Amino acid sequence: MRQSTVRLSTTRARLGRASAVVAGLVAMAVAMSGCTASTAASASQSEVPIPSAELADDTVAQLQDAVDHAMQASGSTGALVAVWIPWAGAWVEGVGTTGPDSDEAVTTDMHFRIGEVTRALTCSALYAVADEGTVALDDPVTDWVSSVPNLGDVTLQQLCDGTSGLGDGRERLAPQLHSTPERTWSPRELASPGIAERTAPGSQVVDSDAAYILLGMALEKATGLSASGVIAEYVTEPLDLAGTQLPRAAAAEPGDPALPGWVSWSADRENGCVAPTDYTVASSSSGYTDSGATSTITDLARFGQALALDAVDDDGALTGRWAKALPFEGADYAGGAFIAGSMIGQKGEALGYLTSVYADTETGMTVAVVLNNSAAGASLVSALAKELAAIASKAPAADGQEQPEFGLPWTAEEYRAVVAERAVCPIG
Repeated sequence: MRQSTVRLSTTRARLGRASAVVAGLVAMAVAMSGCTASTAASASQSEVPIPSAELADDTVAQLQDAVDHAMQASGSTGALVAVWIPWAGAWVEGVGTTGPDSDEAVTTDMHFRIGEVTRALTCSALYAVADEGTVALDDPVTDWVSSVPNLGDVTLQQLCDGTSGLGDGRERLAPQLHSTPERTWSPRELASPGIAERTAPGSQVVDSDAAYILLGMALEKATGLSASGVIAEYVTEPLDLAGTQLPRAAAAEPGDPALPGWVSWSADRENGCVAPTDYTVASSSSGYTDSGATSTITDLARFGQALALDAVDDDGALTGRWAKALPFEGADYAGGAFIAGSMIGQKGEALGYLTSVYADTETGMTVAVVLNNSAAGASLVSALAKELAAIASKAPAADGQEQPEFGLPWTAEEYRAVVAERAVCPIG
């Protein structure tokens, strides 16, 4: 198997150091609860350990209240959340039910679409393929995608960093994407509107679906693998993310079992968000290497943490993938993800799902969350993730542990207000 050996070993070593604290917490939880070791999460270096009953009741209550508030604001009936705090424990929970007329509880093994979090997966694959020498980061995209001869001044790294100058174009396709979710799209169809909206590359970050679609096409050509194969061989298999994939194009649920996904369109919002439209079955081709991947809440947390821990060297300095970060949407952006304070992460919107994951580059504190109604847009779920991170950062240390001296440049109250501002459904 081809993989970025140096990068992966570094990530796993840092995962191992961050896991040591929680390994003790897992053992503590097993001893206190009377559970067997098989019911606690593994603390191996290649996994994010997820104990389930460590956090103080007050912290759990705050986290639960934040999720409940965002579910109301977005019209979601269900949510999945993973909050891992190395010095305090973790909370991994399915919240609510699978749909408006269902009493089926959301469970933590359910799969969902991760939207633009896929961009971070695609960029991770780029850096792994570059590490083995198959491509260079400064290769023009035209070296690998011959159908775009006018993009000779755009590099693979610029596609990943969002500085390609390509436009979004998604709004032009939105009516068709919404009305025919099961349709199979070609990558070139999806990229064309954004290519037509291009400006000069290199000067600023632009939210461009086209960039990550072209990057996926380039990686397919360079490796001889399908886009699904690229993500599997260079990212999910090396990191043991068995529940994460870029599915084939055929319309399907995001996995088995699936978290049903919904959208409250205008008429439903006017009626109180009680009858959303079901979008559980859809084609991943509409997102491809930009926003087409699926995952589970544990995998999402594990990928987010690995991404963050690999983003700094042993001296705490950002590594090369993040060296050219530029301001974007109130944070910095590079490498397919946002740098917000000491945390790195991404937000995603796919029909039926809002997803976000952030992790701290030094402590490994990780927050991952998904809501099952995408009507409010990704900015709401990103605000929720930052609200959860602010709550988690203040969690008291467990017995025998020490709370690190670090802070985030925002408060939980600030982002709770943002969630309320982004609300599309009644709160309260």
